[in-house]
Amino acid sequence: MGRAISIGGFLASRHRLRPAEALPWLAAIAAYFLFPDYLQLGAQVLIMILFGLSLDLILGYAGIVSLGHAAFFGVGAYAAGILSAHGHWHEPVTGLIAGAAAGAVFGFVSGWVILRTRGLPLLMLTLAFTILLQEIANQWQSVTGGDDGLQGITMDPIFGAFEFDIFGRTAYCYALLALFVVFVLARRIVNSPFGQSLRGIRENVRRMHAIGAPVHLRLVMIYTVAAAMAGVAGALLTQITQFAALPTLSFEKSGDILIILILGGYGRLYGAFIGAPIYMVLQDQLAKASPEYWLLGIGLMLIVVVLFAPRGLLGLCEDAVARWRRRVAR
Repeated sequence: MGRAISIGGFLASRHRLRPAEALPWLAAIAAYFLFPDYLQLGAQVLIMILFGLSLDLILGYAGIVSLGHAAFFGVGAYAAGILSAHGHWHEPVTGLIAGAAAGAVFGFVSGWVILRTRGLPLLMLTLAFTILLQEIANQWQSVTGGDDGLQGITMDPIFGAFEFDIFGRTAYCYALLALFVVFVLARRIVNSPFGQSLRGIRENVRRMHAIGAPVHLRLVMIYTVAAAMAGVAGALLTQITQFAALPTLSFEKSGDILIILILGGYGRLYGAFIGAPIYMVLQDQLAKASPEYWLLGIGLMLIVVVLFAPRGLLGLCEDAVARWRRRVAR
């Protein structure tokens, strides 16, 4: 009985908000006022944070390594775009729901198949599903626009009151609100008993099988949830840019989000909050400085991070805080 109470208390304590958790949100709000000329870029940074958050659920907590997470991002992007361009439904919030539903359906179907494998076969299958989807989108020109992308997408004002403007003010606030809602859901998941079981699967899948845990079902469940979140991110990008194209389904998009998580740190939910803005700003500046060789700078940065901060920049900060506390305790 006492052990059950202690476990319950531990889980309850994980749900409590810590003061440091407010910092990313305060920074996002401050950025709205400090950088009014970069709100369009800021909205895309928030979308990538949301996309990274979805990958962190499966990579950082369930140990599912994927090279094809862009599949769900692209499915959500095209779902929202097709709903507007061909379905003539331009309401933004329901468009996000459509993107989430499309991502969840594809995540469940593909996850049920590929999550029976581990290691290299799993990596190859995630990549294969993404390539397959990209080719379908490329060939199905009457629906997706093929190489030219899906055009004719228009969005009504959000809640009938907030129109998308050329300065990106509405887009930024819209993306921030969507990110907050999805983050609250993700935080509750990872701090729940279900989230603890995912950590157990990541650490020792054989032991979880031995105690009778439905490992495959739980992996499919979190894979589906992560796919739905990635679908929301893709739908957001389509609605804000009013365009959907093949790069949303590309391997490069999957690589970008992996780099963002490695840079920021995975398995902590807040890694993407650090990795996404640093990566996207650095990418923008390097591309301006050297349009031909900017990837060299990204590669060097990634090597340095992996060698000297294997837990990402967030892990580096955590280590620094831990050392400071030990010194204070002395």
